[in-house]
Amino acid sequence: MNNFVFYSPTEFVFGKDTEQQAGALARKFGAHKVMIVYGGGSAVKSGLLERVRHSLDAAGLPYCEMGGVQPNPVDTKVYEGIDVCKREQADLMLAVGGGSVIDTAKAIAAGACYEGDFWDFFIGRATVKTALKVGVVLTIPAAGSEGSGNSVITKTATLQKLSLRTPAALRPVFSILNPELTYTLPPFQTACGICDMMIHILERYFTNTPDVEIADRLCEGTLMAIMKEAYRVKQHPDDYGARANLMWCGMIAHNGTCGVGCEEDWASHFMEHEVSAIYGVTHGAGLATIVPAWMTFMAGHHPEKVAQLGNRVFSIAETDDKEEMALQTVARLKHFFRYLGLPVSFRELGIEHPDIDRLVESLHRNKGEQVGNYVKLTREDTRAIYQLAEV
Repeated sequence: MNNFVFYSPTEFVFGKDTEQQAGALARKFGAHKVMIVYGGGSAVKSGLLERVRHSLDAAGLPYCEMGGVQPNPVDTKVYEGIDVCKREQADLMLAVGGGSVIDTAKAIAAGACYEGDFWDFFIGRATVKTALKVGVVLTIPAAGSEGSGNSVITKTATLQKLSLRTPAALRPVFSILNPELTYTLPPFQTACGICDMMIHILERYFTNTPDVEIADRLCEGTLMAIMKEAYRVKQHPDDYGARANLMWCGMIAHNGTCGVGCEEDWASHFMEHEVSAIYGVTHGAGLATIVPAWMTFMAGHHPEKVAQLGNRVFSIAETDDKEEMALQTVARLKHFFRYLGLPVSFRELGIEHPDIDRLVESLHRNKGEQVGNYVKLTREDTRAIYQLAEV
């Protein structure tokens, strides 16, 4: 196990009707004026946004708003939000939505305290030292952004989809998680969220770091819980217990708990970011396409951890043929994704003829000549993985 620092100060308020505590929590964390950031019409139509406004009124907190954040959030919305935030002199961002909304709020929180271009943080030109506080009312369990300091934004001019990790400055000070808010999610969106949280775990699980049994078991147990609850929620979308477990799993998957002491991989996420940046697909659906291809490649290059996953999570019998065990693991994972209604190839994703040259070039321009850590992937390797994802 490697040396590590684990820092996770977020206050989680979990359960029914907890969105009504948003104002009190914002006041508790020192807010004087709140900026509400939200997405499309669902927060409005469901009455959630009105309940959040009422809670802020009850706490005596003024607020301003910015709506219209779209999936695969973009830099133009962040710039708009920074302007609103500075003009209104807001000092706490309240994200009401899923990962795209939360990531946008985090980027605004960093950019509002910086004299330069917020994009400097994403390309490594500057480091986030100070930021406005961020609070969350979560509506989509998926990205885990409610418990992490991470943000992913796409620059529209160059179609660069890049991630930013700031464990201290941008980790939400509070996150409100009410599983009832997820009852009305469309089945496809629920499935994409399930895939996203599973791959967050696998990015940590696929490590070469020795003596990480506790991390392995946390990953395996959380994956098994996600899959069990996924079957329940597929059959009964308003099952509170299943929704509650999935909501908490999404946070656990990405707040760092499952990866302490491990060198993490993240090649699959980086490869998918190129797909969703260029083709505009839903992130979870893109991951369901890329990850089985990545695991198939690993079966022939470094099958040991894939085989372990198959044995411990998918009950594949252990043998000396680790490559065959790994391929069986891929087949089981694809079967599960298809059960959820997810694509497992570019063709099923709706991309008949992916521009693999463009994907490879953009990936390595953004992430360097080698990508990932479980196996350090060259251009030839990532090309092979994208090709495996075609059918």
